[in-house]
Amino acid sequence: MAGRLVVCPTPIGNLEDVTLRVLGALREADVIACEDTRTTKVLLDRYGVSAERVRYDAHLERRAAPRLVERMLAGEVVALVSDAGTPLVADPGLVLVQAAVAAGLEVEVLPGPSAALTALVASGLPAERWRFVGFLPRRRGELERALQATDTIVAFESPRRVAATLAVLAALDPGRPVAFCRELTKLHEEVVRGSAAELAARLEGGSVRGEVVLVIGAAAEGASELAAGVDAVRRLVEAGARPRAAATVVAELTGATANELYRAHTAQPRSVTT
Repeated sequence: MAGRLVVCPTPIGNLEDVTLRVLGALREADVIACEDTRTTKVLLDRYGVSAERVRYDAHLERRAAPRLVERMLAGEVVALVSDAGTPLVADPGLVLVQAAVAAGLEVEVLPGPSAALTALVASGLPAERWRFVGFLPRRRGELERALQATDTIVAFESPRRVAATLAVLAALDPGRPVAFCRELTKLHEEVVRGSAAELAARLEGGSVRGEVVLVIGAAAEGASELAAGVDAVRRLVEAGARPRAAATVVAELTGATANELYRAHTAQPRSVTT
């Protein structure tokens, strides 16, 4: 039988969320490529799976992929898993999938758990048009641009930075609807819904623990233009201009007024990193 690659989603918290098809694939695999073999061992031991495990993380992808392709070409079945959720979705696996496709091997993808989809549904926000952006950027200008999307945004965020990120969003668009999703499917699961201003105030000065997914409603018409104007004011100020003068110059080039640009700029926190 020809070798192949089977992409297997694993639970994002509750081990009972693994599918029967995934368990069958893991039992039949000759080798399981794991983001962390120790993490995957917990799942495998729970369900009595004893297949060989090899490390396959973001640092080893380019070295490990050719060896796994060789094994598949020799007729073996490789199961690919990440620590939690669906491989390739903000997790390792792209290099191996591309290498398997290039080698003419079959790639079978099984459905299963995904923190992004779970958070999107739990948010109560429109899901007709949405975009997954992975982890939000740390740089201020890049973050502001990412938040200007006119679709619902689903993003992963570090618990150390989520309060600052929400503060930036609240400064740009305080009424923007947001769902703060933490520890999905786990014992301390929490979903908090509200405006950007409400959630920023709730998290200000507090500590957050666990895995966090933010779901952010689409930006209103004109919000992206204002955010772009505020970003331009910030850049001018960083280059040495006075805030009021910078706002006046940018207002002449955009549809925003100098006062709203100035107020939005001065309301913003100075850093989004911790």
